[in-house]
Amino acid sequence: MTNILISGASIAGTTTAYWLKRHGFDVTVVERAPAIREGGYKVDIRGAALQVVERMGIMDAVRARSTDMRIATHYDARGRKVATMDAALFGGRTGDDVEIMRGDLNELLYDLTRHDVEYVFGDSVTGIAEDGTVAFERSAPRRFDLVVGADGAHSTTRRIAFGEESRYARDLGHYISICTVPNKLGLDREEAVHAAPGRTANVYSTRQDTSAKALFMWSSEPLAYDHRDIDAQKDLLVKAMRGVEWEVPALLESVRDAADFYFDSVTQIHMDHWSKGRVVLVGDAAYCASPASGQGTSLALVGAYVLAGELAKGGGAAGYEREMRPFVEANQALGPANVKGMVIGSRAALWFQLKMIKLLPHLPGRDRMIDRIAGPIHRAANAISLRKYSE
Repeated sequence: MTNILISGASIAGTTTAYWLKRHGFDVTVVERAPAIREGGYKVDIRGAALQVVERMGIMDAVRARSTDMRIATHYDARGRKVATMDAALFGGRTGDDVEIMRGDLNELLYDLTRHDVEYVFGDSVTGIAEDGTVAFERSAPRRFDLVVGADGAHSTTRRIAFGEESRYARDLGHYISICTVPNKLGLDREEAVHAAPGRTANVYSTRQDTSAKALFMWSSEPLAYDHRDIDAQKDLLVKAMRGVEWEVPALLESVRDAADFYFDSVTQIHMDHWSKGRVVLVGDAAYCASPASGQGTSLALVGAYVLAGELAKGGGAAGYEREMRPFVEANQALGPANVKGMVIGSRAALWFQLKMIKLLPHLPGRDRMIDRIAGPIHRAANAISLRKYSE
């Protein structure tokens, strides 16, 4: 096995490309977008994923592009500050954990591989035959020894090889939307948060960013909508957040003009196996933990490293699944638990949460309280011992 196709130039895709090439494979990456995707939202790199970044030699570059967030401030409906906490604690980060914009990380990973890996942009996989012949939307068919699906939670590769998404998707009962908005609040490395029962709005601006990101999350029954109809999705967001006060009405007006609008259910992917025939899945395509876990990027980095290493040393897909399964399960378990703290169901629970945030710096059991917030994420992020595969 020497000739490998990766579907998707995501974090998982570009990282897999790097490690496969380093192990001596011939690698081609096909990406539906016309170029590497820029921007996006902020993501965390924790635990074992930090080791992967270190072994790639880009840790200094990653830290140089960290978001440098300072504080998270909660506001009431009238715009009054009601509670403030350290941004690292708000994001569940401890120790050497680093936060970076998704687009910045992917750019660094792409730069590592662009001269050694064949990238085909503006195209996508439409079929995979048993002998490894891959059909593309625009390019002529080509034969590969292996196809790696790194094309996200709504993976086309997974659908072709394993069947419809509904067989593997586990809805957590919430939706999320993120986009760029003007920084009218004048935020400087600060998260501004307002929560109402069942709905949360968060606006933040990172270091050296003159704009801001608006993030909305809310509880909901499954919604029917066209994934290609962005205007309809914006209408669903406006409807979901109707009646929420603070800066939300103004933010929703800005959303109408957003060119990078993202809208999706908070969903996990659970599969009994991540490989079938000549296809193997990595990252969100195989084991999406949802944005609520805070571990999607770390799972992608670690999964890519382990997959490439196991293929190189002869463990193959079976070795990859054996090494990764406990780590994936530990991190997926974070999603259902975390989402309950991100979107609060009642006014009484909201009052209690804000009270605890205000009291946290003064509580005698402060360290235990912090461990309750960040401890589960830290333990899940370190729930694997990475092998040093021969290189």
